[in-house]
Amino acid sequence: MGFLENHLLSLILFTPSLTAAVVLFLPRERLKVIRWFAFLSSLIPLGLSLWLWFTYDSTLQGYQFVESAIWYEAIDSSYHLGVDGISVPMVLLTTLLTPLALLISWNIKENVRAYMALFLFLETGMLGVFMALDLLLFFVFWEIGLVPMYFLINQWGSGNKEYASLKFLIYTMAGSLGLLLAIQLIGVTSGTFDLIQITETWVSLDQPLTLLGLPITLSIGVVKKIAFWAFVIAFAIKVPIWPFHTWLPDAHTEAPTAGSMILAGVLLKLGAYGFLRMVLPLYPLEAKAYAGVLGALATLAIIFGAFASWGQDDFKRLVAYSSVNHMGFVVLGIAAAAFAHGTLSSADAVIALNGAVLQMFNHGLSAAGMFLLAGVIYDRTHTRLLKDFGGLFPLAPIYGGILIFTAMASLGLPGLNGFVSEFLVVRGAWPILTLYTALSMIGLLITGAYIMKGIKQVLHGPLNEKWLGHRLEINQREVLAIAPLMVLMLLIGVWPSWILEVINKTVLRLFG
Repeated sequence: MGFLENHLLSLILFTPSLTAAVVLFLPRERLKVIRWFAFLSSLIPLGLSLWLWFTYDSTLQGYQFVESAIWYEAIDSSYHLGVDGISVPMVLLTTLLTPLALLISWNIKENVRAYMALFLFLETGMLGVFMALDLLLFFVFWEIGLVPMYFLINQWGSGNKEYASLKFLIYTMAGSLGLLLAIQLIGVTSGTFDLIQITETWVSLDQPLTLLGLPITLSIGVVKKIAFWAFVIAFAIKVPIWPFHTWLPDAHTEAPTAGSMILAGVLLKLGAYGFLRMVLPLYPLEAKAYAGVLGALATLAIIFGAFASWGQDDFKRLVAYSSVNHMGFVVLGIAAAAFAHGTLSSADAVIALNGAVLQMFNHGLSAAGMFLLAGVIYDRTHTRLLKDFGGLFPLAPIYGGILIFTAMASLGLPGLNGFVSEFLVVRGAWPILTLYTALSMIGLLITGAYIMKGIKQVLHGPLNEKWLGHRLEINQREVLAIAPLMVLMLLIGVWPSWILEVINKTVLRLFG
């Protein structure tokens, strides 16, 4: 038991990779064995994450379940893991969505071993970002996640999958280049890559810096601004914030259903997590100075994402653009917290930041559910065009009920999870960024329009007679995959305190 408690994070982190290695040695033709082994083994990190959740003590200061070992002594980089009230929900979300994504992947028929192994390797990359307390280790896991997702889109995607996968890779790698250079700059300046130590020293650093040993000095203010923007652009691409969002609709649309679930459910959260974990603590002054810019981009993402989603005729593309809209609220909450740093509005900022973190979790549930449902109907009909559906409710009443429930959660209907987080963001941001918050209500209005459009064109109206005699209803395995998401959507909607108590203690300590 002592070993398990002392190395819980490492077990959660590397169990998926170990099982992925085993998957690669299973007989290629034993598809049923491969699928069930990958799915059942993905439940191990979920079980460990649940134990992490229930044993995590939100009343304690600092990080918990910390593990540290020398990794690269010459540059003072270490294998340093730890979690707090911001990262624990993200770990739980990742380990929950991965087995559900694998469960929905039974329709994959080609190269099943590689598909399952890539998903499990991807889980390790995502978890590492949420656990790493060393900047260099953070970057390693940040990059690890790119490779499996690239191949998942490129090999098992649909339509224009080569273009979508390459665009995803190039966009993210472009942001990562600046991120790596900024991390190296911080490491050279601070003498360490340890995030906890850097947080204590980097913010107060004020002496001029020598450039590459040359008789050239730069003010620390210039250096911090350069590093700040490198971090912001890298994380903005990942969220994504308008106008860095153009890779997202292509990647989401062409990815396999499970890939879309993980892309929307977890990968977008890596960028928002980067803002929370690094930009706000390491650059409080720069974040405050440019919070208006960040708030403006968030507002544009909310509005343009909603209008773009409303204008789509492709079901998956409609859901993809909705992620730009919903993640805009996360960034709006972060911008409000940055702008209110050190002011009397800190209490409002804490509310906004609580909403931003909860919105990350909530969007992971609703977006993954919507992509799952879009994939179910595509699997039956082999079309994603909304005009090809129509009046399907009588043919698939269970599917229709689940779609309406999940869409209402995405819409932000009171009583479901989306309402709680978006209300907190709006309530907290209103006194701080009043104009931006007011304008973002346009996006909320159009959110109702595109959700209603999707439901109407799929389920209601005249029945498209070409689907008569087709089996369109959702099956038991697919219901099992979306059921945990629906339970959490309802649970957070009617009783959000169980998760907000964990988030709030960390937000108060870090930014209150």
